[in-house]
Amino acid sequence: MKYTGGTKEMSKSLVFIDDFSKEEIYEIFKLADKFADDMSQLKPLEGKTVVLFFPESSIRTRVTFEKGIQELGGKTILFPPSALDKKEKLGDVIGYLENWVDAIVVRHSDIEVVKSMAKHAKIPIINAMTSENHPCEIITDIYALSKLHKDIEKKKFLFVGAKGNIGNTWKAASELMGFELEQCCPDGYKIDNIKFHANIDEAVIGKDIICTDSIPNGAKEDFKEYQITLQHMQKANQGAILNPCPPFFRGEEVSEDVMNSDYFVGYEFKKCLMTVQQAILCYLLDTK
Repeated sequence: MKYTGGTKEMSKSLVFIDDFSKEEIYEIFKLADKFADDMSQLKPLEGKTVVLFFPESSIRTRVTFEKGIQELGGKTILFPPSALDKKEKLGDVIGYLENWVDAIVVRHSDIEVVKSMAKHAKIPIINAMTSENHPCEIITDIYALSKLHKDIEKKKFLFVGAKGNIGNTWKAASELMGFELEQCCPDGYKIDNIKFHANIDEAVIGKDIICTDSIPNGAKEDFKEYQITLQHMQKANQGAILNPCPPFFRGEEVSEDVMNSDYFVGYEFKKCLMTVQQAILCYLLDTK
């Protein structure tokens, strides 16, 4: 007799930040609050297994996903992303994995790999970073910023950096959440369809939140006039904060003096990365 399998419905995945609605983002924030308040008695991932595809170089995202899953009672199985780069079709890989696991978290440079996995999967696929975007990171930043500014949607954001996964996701987030976002960078590094500034001294004026990304390889000379300094932050709005995306490099996209100032959001700003990722996973698994 031929086994035909079950009739499991497709689950929602997170490949792009706008796979969630604005309302769903706020539902995830409420769930993150719940986990942050008391995780000790909460085991919504009891009996769940999550496969992780992470490179050796990943530190913050991998630690927070792996520890977060384990704290909620789940189990993890780790593979390098190269395990997906083989002749076997991704649909076939997913078809077998669904027999044994409940979700997949994948960090892979190629967005098409993650999109293909989500297309074929009946279990949630969570994008933990590609060269195109980084949804979990930016959802977490918005959550953390909302704790500092209750009216986060009314704040004026400036992204200082090149078009890339961080800048692309900040743009998508601004369109989803409704806050104002502008970019400052040299010509040739612009994000499409976003207000652009070539002069950093002018760009910071009137801004509440300054976000940065590391300088692309080979572009250091192009960005030498775009380093955020203490002097630049002093030109921004009162109470402005600097949110550099890690890994950041002192003396490149940010100066030493500004990183030692109260403008820097601080290392604890990323503490909620774990609870937000827990919330995303539990929301997608509907184990709230």
